[in-house]
Amino acid sequence: MTPAELSRTVAHVVRGAVGEGALGAVGDVVPEAVKVERPRPGGAGDYASGIALKLASAAGLPPRQVAEVLRQRIAGRPGIASVEISGPGFLNITLDRDAQYDLVRHILESTSGAGAAGAAGAVGVTSGRAPYGHGDALRGETHEFVEGVDERGRVVVEVVVGLLRAQGAVARVVPGGSGRELAVVPCPTPRLAELVGVDAARWAMLRAARHDRPRTDVEELLAQRESNSLFRVRYAYSRSRALTRNALELGFRSEAGPVPEGGALLGLLGDHPTVLEGAARHRAADRLARHLEAVADELLRHQHAVLPLGDEKPSAAHRFRLALAEAAGTVLAGGLSLLGIDAPEFL
Repeated sequence: MTPAELSRTVAHVVRGAVGEGALGAVGDVVPEAVKVERPRPGGAGDYASGIALKLASAAGLPPRQVAEVLRQRIAGRPGIASVEISGPGFLNITLDRDAQYDLVRHILESTSGAGAAGAAGAVGVTSGRAPYGHGDALRGETHEFVEGVDERGRVVVEVVVGLLRAQGAVARVVPGGSGRELAVVPCPTPRLAELVGVDAARWAMLRAARHDRPRTDVEELLAQRESNSLFRVRYAYSRSRALTRNALELGFRSEAGPVPEGGALLGLLGDHPTVLEGAARHRAADRLARHLEAVADELLRHQHAVLPLGDEKPSAAHRFRLALAEAAGTVLAGGLSLLGIDAPEFL
């Protein structure tokens, strides 16, 4: 179950409870979509929602009472293992483990540009699905932007348009003053792409928030080491592809299944659609760049357990770990594609 699917499930429950009269005369307050997100530090479950707090006032009921009405209806739904109430009325939802394996399957069956398609193709999957994380959250919205006045401004506007389109909005760059101008701090190093290459320059300009000055240390942007965040992201993707090739040489392919030690990576992959939606809504490509860093770092920690060691024979655990690594590679490739940056298979 993806976060988008969980959001739809909770929204369906809310509408059902309202229709049954279990929440009083909530009326027009019922939202079309319900936000679910990773629990804050100290929180329980895989995802949390504050929808009960938003409905409580209109329902004329205490938030925890509203939460209990929803808890009873969400618990037991397909893909849901348990639902708990915390604090003033937050719903903490734990997914069924099989539903989490479905997330890996879903990612591998989606396409995310040429790089991600290659990752999916490695496991023999072909699909016409939209790239993982793309959706229709902003369908019906139209956005027009004026082209940026400098190198960074043009790159930022281009990527923001792509992020909005990935969420179903109509977005374009228009000439003259008829569009919205995005405030962007100029890049302090003119013609940066000529100094470090297009990909490194784009990463530097997009990794910083629009209101922040990007770091343009030429030596660091060109460095092939862990301190260079773009290098880590691209290296992690290339490692995911190398793991697939090495596994084939050892005679096994990936299969989605339980990876007890992979919860952190699986959680980041589950967050990807929410990150993309937030990056589009806030015109914040830096949110996506930072998310890709987190996925890459967790994948690089995960990679060491994917392949058999020494005389060890490939097992189901190795197949499951490989599927998780391939799913992470697909997310990295798709995210880099949205930033207009190449995801090299060999690095």
